Amino acid sequence: MKCKICKATAVVALKSHNAGFCAACYKEFFARQVARGIEGQKLFSRSDRVLVALSGGKDSLALMLELSRQGYDVTGLHIDLGIPGSSVAARGVVERFCAVHGLRLMVRDMTAEGLPIPLVKQRLNRPVCSACGKIKRHFFNKVALEEGFDALATGHNLDDEVARLFSNTLRWDTAYLSDQGPLLDGEQGFARKVKPLWRLTEFETANYAFLMGIEHHYAPCPYSPGASFTTLKGLMQRLEAAMPGRKLDFYQGFLKRGRPVFARRETEEGQPLAPCTDCGYPTSSGDLCGVCRIREALRDGSSA
Repeated sequence: MKCKICKATAVVALKSHNAGFCAACYKEFFARQVARGIEGQKLFSRSDRVLVALSGGKDSLALMLELSRQGYDVTGLHIDLGIPGSSVAARGVVERFCAVHGLRLMVRDMTAEGLPIPLVKQRLNRPVCSACGKIKRHFFNKVALEEGFDALATGHNLDDEVARLFSNTLRWDTAYLSDQGPLLDGEQGFARKVKPLWRLTEFETANYAFLMGIEHHYAPCPYSPGASFTTLKGLMQRLEAAMPGRKLDFYQGFLKRGRPVFARRETEEGQPLAPCTDCGYPTSSGDLCGVCRIREALRDGSSA
């Protein structure tokens, strides 16, 4: 196969675009898709300070590098979850990556915060994944607001977004459907959240990471086997194999025609938010937010 752009030998073939690319042209293709995702949804501007959530995986690191290459003002934030083995490896990858590329990095250690995930897992009466996600989102938001960033960027790709959309649609979860998308504006104590990789699949991001020589943390979390997103991603991958391009069509169709309907409904029916009585961040519970309830359970040895 020849490169669609320069006619050199292609190293990446994309059925969804009916095209192949050489290494140099693929990097340009990836950059254009990121730029289109940012500009088309008005995620942020050149003058904004962007905090990038870095897990150590290929997607977040690829995002950080590409935003830096495009001249955006970016700083990385890594949440060290305190999971034996896994967290040490992930943090090391992130620290080496930022050092090699001369990128700013902030780290928040959950053991120091009194919220190590192994201890949280011991106290929970439900799967730890939801609590872990809640804790990470809390600290991403907290740092973004307290440090004065204009946007919080995550490395969610098209596969992540389509799997989440599929899951929320299966449950007809109107609250989640109302705010799903590449942009969630900041309000009521929440930072602006953006997903610049929303036009790119996991396969496309993996190819970019490989061609850019990005070392990434690839070992699965020891607490995540059986996560439902793996099943949903597999279903959508089979659909994409049979009908190339359908994932992006599905997601863009939702953004154009579906999300506005659900957003209007939630505006009418949404639960009011009030400050958490402990940390002050927004919650609909009327008392403690989810993270502070977990913290309280760890302090007194009860179950959350």
